[in-house]
This record gives sequence, structure tokens and C-alpha cells, in this order.
Amino acid sequence: MEINRYKMKLLVCAAISLFGCSDGWLDTKPLSIYTPENSYVDAAGFESALGACMRNIVSEFYGDGAPIVTEMIQSDICVDGTTNKTGPQQDMDQALLPSAKLTGTDYTQVGWFWTYTYNVVKYCNTVISRIDDIEWQNPEDRNHILGSAFFHRAYRYYRAVHQFGNVPFLDEELTEPKTDYYSSDRWSILERLYSDMEFAYKWVRVEAERGKVNKDACGVLLMKICMSLGKFDRAIEIGNEIVANHPLMTERFTSNKNKTRTNLMHDLHSVEAKLDMSNTEGIFYTSSYPDIDGSVRIYTMRCGVPSWNTGGQGTITPDGKTGTAWNVSAIADDVREDPDLDINRVYGRGTGKARPTNYFQYEIWGEKEKNDLRGVYNRDSWRRTEDLKYNNPDLKKSGNSWYRKNLQKNANISVNDSIMCWFQWPHYKLFVPEKETVTQWYGGETPWYIYRSAEVYLMLGECYYWKDMKTQAAEMLNVVRTRAGADPLTAADINIGEILNERARELYYEELRHVELVRIAYTYAKFGKTCEVFNRTYSLENFSGPGGIGANVKEPGVNFWWDWVMSKNNFYREHITTSWYTYQISVHHVLWPIPEEAIVSNVNGVINQNIGYPGAEKNAELLTVAPVSPQIEGY
Repeated sequence: MEINRYKMKLLVCAAISLFGCSDGWLDTKPLSIYTPENSYVDAAGFESALGACMRNIVSEFYGDGAPIVTEMIQSDICVDGTTNKTGPQQDMDQALLPSAKLTGTDYTQVGWFWTYTYNVVKYCNTVISRIDDIEWQNPEDRNHILGSAFFHRAYRYYRAVHQFGNVPFLDEELTEPKTDYYSSDRWSILERLYSDMEFAYKWVRVEAERGKVNKDACGVLLMKICMSLGKFDRAIEIGNEIVANHPLMTERFTSNKNKTRTNLMHDLHSVEAKLDMSNTEGIFYTSSYPDIDGSVRIYTMRCGVPSWNTGGQGTITPDGKTGTAWNVSAIADDVREDPDLDINRVYGRGTGKARPTNYFQYEIWGEKEKNDLRGVYNRDSWRRTEDLKYNNPDLKKSGNSWYRKNLQKNANISVNDSIMCWFQWPHYKLFVPEKETVTQWYGGETPWYIYRSAEVYLMLGECYYWKDMKTQAAEMLNVVRTRAGADPLTAADINIGEILNERARELYYEELRHVELVRIAYTYAKFGKTCEVFNRTYSLENFSGPGGIGANVKEPGVNFWWDWVMSKNNFYREHITTSWYTYQISVHHVLWPIPEEAIVSNVNGVINQNIGYPGAEKNAELLTVAPVSPQIEGY
């Protein structure tokens, strides 16, 4: 019944989202019949606007080259592995310029994050500004709606201040075009978000339909904001409240438990688990459901799986024949006998867009992770190109002896093909079945975790790390580790590196990895704690480097983000070169460029460009955001 209720809601949200999104980052366009005067007359009207906000959250995770992939690529765990074309974000010195193409499946989604931040903020501010335009019979309803709007605004700005740094802060409804924006200090933005989210955590309801904001989702976001501001005691208090409500799933609990080569991790990350109302671990989900109009496909099997069907050297047989095919209808009898021959359905038709680094594939899986269900030692959970079989029907037709044998890595494989075609991946997390009518499996319709309690435990562990309480930090990490079968850590094991390792093991393709690395970089810079991994102390001064157009500084010690990425991402560190680009990244890429269009169109104000990019020499003094939203007063 709950899922059926989404049919109309998803259609309404899709309609609002369609009319509300535009190429102009702050364009104000009428929403047809969905004007404020017609919509915000009762609680249902406000809920519709919040539905559009939720629909835009869905867009972060779904589709080919989804925005989350950009976040993964700007970090330690992945690079863009599509080496058969120009455009992908591999040489960041070229790809990340204010005037570059910053939005596109074959490029980057940096510009998407900028545009969608302000699209959603417009919806939120209309709700917030008009919250008292109607007479609320129940103040709790008013505060639930207001708190939900605060959540969506804070959700976007939390990302923005870690992706773009100092950005314009909008806190009122736009009723006419505005071209006089100025950038606000990121720290004051975070303080406002903290105040708003304390209100939201108090008033947003505990119970909510899947895909809507609830109290504990507000709590997770509030924790992240607290950690950004150094309010670790408050974050710990909130985290303990959340995990008390959301125990981890420690026993098998879906129909997948009857399938071969599956385990608890397959259960936890299956479509069935995300639909299962007994799943206590899930806190906040996207709303995309199988067979529901308006739902979209996740595409994890396209982005995160090797490109085994490109026709390059990666998947040819040792005797030089084309080894693989996605359409295997000609060998249907063999597929019934050996389902693994249908690589398309078993693993998906991948492109290698999110190509894992050696750090994620090998380095974080040590002796203590030998029995880890999430790790590479578990060949049910992880798969590799060698697990695939030569399935080209032409091989069978010609009697080729390699037919149905496992793929062999060509000794002369090119760098391009090696990057795109030859790696291992966490199958348990990326596999999402498609509808039978879909011919090429990319990853189908499914809810997706945005927040779950496993991350809350890891956040608690990190809070204890910042407080130099390493025994307690180990205890928090071990809750997650022991559930997965890994050996426990001791206080002596705890440093920021081990915390990040554990986040990578647990939250691949869930967390916005770049955002969290930058948050940690800012924390080191602001509070002066020595990073034991590099034995360095960082500073907010010159956080993005000394600046200068085209400086592209590549020296250690400026910020933690660059030091960590360069130490863990072998592609950027070793400057691996393909036919098109050399993988490289610079210190100032810790923050992304503000799109040139946003700055140029703001003719009566100044939106600051980040240090290291062209235009930063024109920056103006930052504004300071007031610490409390007016709508909170009296409540």
C-alpha cells in the first residue's frame, strides 16, 4: 500500500522537478499551475514542494555518469576509466576550469552540483518564507514542514561548502530575477545550518514514509554539520540516540538467503532489503521503486563494472578472436545450463566509468579483513574480470576452444583497455536486476541508501578520534567490522587513515567521498590537530594553495585532501597516461571551480572564484550569514 501511494506522488514530484530545473543557476521561472499562490494553501501544498526536493536528491545517485561518480572520482577510491573518448575528468588541470564543460555524462557533474543546489534551495526558501502564510491548526505540523525544508536546504549547503567553499547563501524566496549575489563565509553558513538542523531534529517526525525526511535523517545531517564545526560532543550525543533506534542488521533477512553465492552483505544491499520495512539499519532512502511510474534506473552496473564488451584487447581470446557479447540469444541452451555465460544479466554491461584504484581494490583489505564479507577475499561478494567467461556465440559456431572458458588477461593489453576492462568490483553492492524487457542491464529501479546506521557508527568513531579517545573510537568501528566478519581493531590501530579505510569498505557508492575528505581536511586546518598519517599540521591559510592562474601546485603539506588522495590514488600519483590524457590533480582542486556562467551573469554582485582558478583575483569581501533563521524565533 505504501508503494502504491508513491505512484501519484512520484508523478507530481517529477512534474514539479521538470518545470523547476533549468540551465540558469538562479533563474526564476514560473512553475505553470504550481505557483506559490496556488500550491502553498495547505500542508499538502508544502509537501508537494518538498517532494520536488526529494526528487532532486534521487538525481544524485541515478543514471549514467551519476553525480555521485564525480564525487568518487575526485577522491582516493576511483578514477574515470572511460579511456576510449575525449572529455572524461582525468586530467583535472584541464577538466576543472570555470569555463570548461562542467556538466555532462561524458565529462563531469561538478556543474550539476552547483545548479541543483540552487534549484532545490529555491523550493526550500519558498516553503520557509511562506510557512506562516496559512493558519496552522497544529503547530507541530507547521514545525515538521519547516524542519523538513530546513533539512533539504542544509543537505544541499552541507555539500556546497565542502565542494565549492564560500558560496552565496540564499535564505528568502525569489520573486524576481536577482543579479547582485555575493559569496558568504562557509563557516557562518555552517553555523546557520547547525541552528536550523537543531530545530529540524526536534520537530521533524520520527515516522515517515520511505523516501521522506524523518527525525533520524535530520540527526545524521546534524551530526555531519556538528563535526564540520568541531562540536564533537553534540555529534556523539545525537549519534548514540540514532543507533539506539536503528540497530545494524546482523542476520540474513531477505529472500536472497536462499540463493547460492550470497551472504549477509547481499541481503543488506539488495532491492528486497531496501523495500523491507523490518530493515532497522536504513535511515533515509531515495524513492525509486520497481514497476512504479516515475522511477529511474540506478546504473551502478554500468558505471562500476568493467567494460567487458568494448571489443578492445581487454576481452579478446588468447588466439585473437572477439571473446564476449552482450546479446547471447543464439546460445540460449548453453545459458540455461550455465547462467554465467549471460554476462550482461549476471554483472551488467559496464563501461568502467567508476574505475577503482589499487587502494580500494587491494590496500584496504589486509589480514584483519581475510573473513570480511565486504572484501576482495570473499569471491561471492567481489568479482573480477577473470570470473567472466568467453561467451561470444561466434566462438561456439566456429568451434573455438576458448568458448565457455574464463577470460585471460592479454599480455599485450593496452593501458586504455587495462584501465577500462580489467579490475575487480564489489558485485554485492552494485548488482541491481533490471526488468525482463530491458535488453542491456545497467542497474534497474531500486531505492538507495542515503543514510544508514553503519555510517553513524563510523561517524561516532571519528568523533572519538578527534577527541583523542581512541579506545572508544575502536569500539565504534568494531561494531561495523564485526558484523561484516572482520577482526576487531585496537586503540593502537586508530588514526584518520583507518577511519577512512573503514568508510571506504562500508560506504562505497553511498557516501559522497570527496565531500567527506574535504570536511576532514578543513577540520585539520581549523583545529590544528597533527595528522599522524603524514606527521603534518595544516592551516586554513592558503588552504587551496598560493593561487595564481595556472599554478596547479602539486606539493605536499598544503591540505590533507591532496596529501591523502595522492598517497592513495595510484592513477593521480603515478600520472598514468592514456591515449587522451594523463591522470593528474592539483592542490587547489580540493574545492571545485564556480562555473563561469554563474559569475558572469551576476552583473551587479560578486560571486568569488576559488583560489587557483582564473577569476579569483576579482574576489570581494565575504558576507556573514546570521546564525538563526527568522522562522525559528518563538519556537
